[in-house]
Amino acid sequence: MRSFLRHFTFATIVSTASLFGASTKASAQTYPIDCAILLCLSGGWPASEPCSRARAEFIRRITPWPVEPPLQIWRCPMGASFEPVDDPGRTPRVFDILFSNASHLPQSLAESDPENAGALLPAVLRSKGVDPLPQPDGFALHLIQNRADIDISGPEFNFVRSIRVYDVRYAQQVESRDSDCSRYEHIRLGTYGTQGDFSWSRSSVAALPEAHVGLERWGDHCPSIYHRSVFVDWRDYEGNYGFEQVNY
Repeated sequence: MRSFLRHFTFATIVSTASLFGASTKASAQTYPIDCAILLCLSGGWPASEPCSRARAEFIRRITPWPVEPPLQIWRCPMGASFEPVDDPGRTPRVFDILFSNASHLPQSLAESDPENAGALLPAVLRSKGVDPLPQPDGFALHLIQNRADIDISGPEFNFVRSIRVYDVRYAQQVESRDSDCSRYEHIRLGTYGTQGDFSWSRSSVAALPEAHVGLERWGDHCPSIYHRSVFVDWRDYEGNYGFEQVNY
């Protein structure tokens, strides 16, 4: 596990050095933000300018309205295509950040290179000096827009599936004139599937994590409560817990 994170972090940094570097402010903003969110989240949001931007975007997405998936892993090209012609005007791709060995994922060269048209080349770029990681069983390239473009079903990606988003549209508790207590709630829970696909389901006040604040007196002698918030929590690669809450 630890070796995965070391390879993951090092390979990504090598591959994106020109993006995270301080050559110009503009170039530092050209890397895919969801790749930065993925990397920084796994490492527990280390202190750096790219991770500060990534965390700010992560939180912005859960700030109403609308509430978006905080990590949109389908926007991070982890199984990036190889492009034989360097196009400086195109956002650079990422890259050999995860899986590589002698069995390369094949990809046909673009027609812009007639001499090698039809040749099969590795579909990911490789970072020099990084020891290859074995491909997991069932490794596959996914070409679906709402999930990761590689297989992330292994336990090393549990930190992605640990993310939970609680959208408390409203939670109201009020005592009527005849001393009856009325409670109304509309809460959605957003979770990530095996391949990083995001979905919503119904939830409740009782399911909110202990770290959530604002509804501690729910069900307690019917004090007047009206609460709205979005709460997101997660665990990083090492299992450390983190959360953010936005009230509105």
